[in-house]
Amino acid sequence: MAALLAVDVGLHTGLALFNAGGRLQWARSNHVASAARLREAAPALLRLAPDVTHLYFEGGGQLADIWRRAGEKRGLALVQVSAETWRPAILFDRERHNGPMAKQHADKLARNVFLWSGLKPPKAMRDDTAEAILIGLYGVLQLGWLDALPEPLRRL
Repeated sequence: MAALLAVDVGLHTGLALFNAGGRLQWARSNHVASAARLREAAPALLRLAPDVTHLYFEGGGQLADIWRRAGEKRGLALVQVSAETWRPAILFDRERHNGPMAKQHADKLARNVFLWSGLKPPKAMRDDTAEAILIGLYGVLQLGWLDALPEPLRRL
């Protein structure tokens, strides 16, 4: 079965796994101390999602290259996105006037994704986890696993 792993790349890495129905399965944050540690951790983190077929990741540079290589070794379909790409597709203009505002709205929407997926949202959630969830939401829309944002995820 197909699954999508979304990654907000960094030493604090946000991860979110979505099934082919477009629903969140789990989300978490993982911290590593260095790029060398991430080189070891990325393949292990991919093993947490044995059914993953698609890897969507936001970030650049050396850390993104680590995820790219780990995904290539697994034979995953890889899509590197930027915040400038996924945020306009998921957040309203008024929700992303600046970085802190976009992160605040990302947190709120990510919590709604938990609820819509039948999961209990965490009491505390790091920015990287919330953004990974929205990167994944963007990915499932791009792949056609969802035709549009489900009604409970649309905001007025």
